[in-house]
Amino acid sequence: MTTWLGGIDIGGTKCAAVLGKDTGDGIDIAAKSVFPTPGSPQAALTALGDALERLLREQRAADLRAIGISCGGPLDSAAGLVLSPPNLPGWDRIDVVAPFKERFGIPVGLQNDANACALAEWKWGAGRGTRNMIFLTFGTGMGAGLILDGRLYTGTNDMAGEVGHMRLEPDGPEGYGKRGSFEGFCSGGGIAQLAGSMALDWLRSGRATRLCSGEAEAAGITAREVGEAAREGDELALDVMRTAGRQLGRGLAVLVDILNPERIVIGSIYARQRALLEPEMLEQLRREALALPLGVCRVVPSGLGEQVGDAASLSVARHALGLD
Repeated sequence: MTTWLGGIDIGGTKCAAVLGKDTGDGIDIAAKSVFPTPGSPQAALTALGDALERLLREQRAADLRAIGISCGGPLDSAAGLVLSPPNLPGWDRIDVVAPFKERFGIPVGLQNDANACALAEWKWGAGRGTRNMIFLTFGTGMGAGLILDGRLYTGTNDMAGEVGHMRLEPDGPEGYGKRGSFEGFCSGGGIAQLAGSMALDWLRSGRATRLCSGEAEAAGITAREVGEAAREGDELALDVMRTAGRQLGRGLAVLVDILNPERIVIGSIYARQRALLEPEMLEQLRREALALPLGVCRVVPSGLGEQVGDAASLSVARHALGLD
């Protein structure tokens, strides 16, 4: 049986409305509308509602069952509130659920982006068939969505899964406001910082790298450039990725020992750079984690790939219907 679901993705620079069909075996993205995030919350919510209505007309999808909203945290998902995310200035205790409930008259759910991606991978991606699964974002930041004992676990006040704040080293690149954190080593911004600092030492020792020709350029290195240079054999870039892989393994070992998952699904940078990150990650994971929980856990890239962001909000809609 096909179920029509609507998705709303609220981001700091862009918003999206998505229309999809849950076929029972997977998710079919039928249509999508993307536009820059308007200047005010009210303008954004109105524009997103208009975009979703337009998609419904174009697809002739009269029987929309539910709407899911994915947004960066912090949130109060039970109350439907966005609580001043750092990438959405001015969104302070904004009710994002009520406007869609009033306009469409159907169930509406809200989850942070990591939880939304976890639901999507659990139902339609690399986590299918599991009861205990962790999804790690490994993109702009490092966050986790937790599926524990067959259900989404969000914690006492929606703050479960903030693994990026864990400190892995006394010092290191900064992420989530903390130097040496999991996010500091394993995120796009963290890899860029790590490459910049390592490049300075590299250049001062007289070695060359394709990442930059002089010290003034080191601060502008991006994670994408590191990945490209590493694939072409640049020794500095390879060293940066090996360091990120080692720290990824250390972070995963903590999660394996504490939560005993059967699968850890990692998106974004890991999915694209698996060949560079996996060897060091696995070596460190085997060294640090307990053998019994590690023996039942697989670490895999996102099964939905680049589609996971579109599927995420739709999985929140499915969750709002109580279909999990």
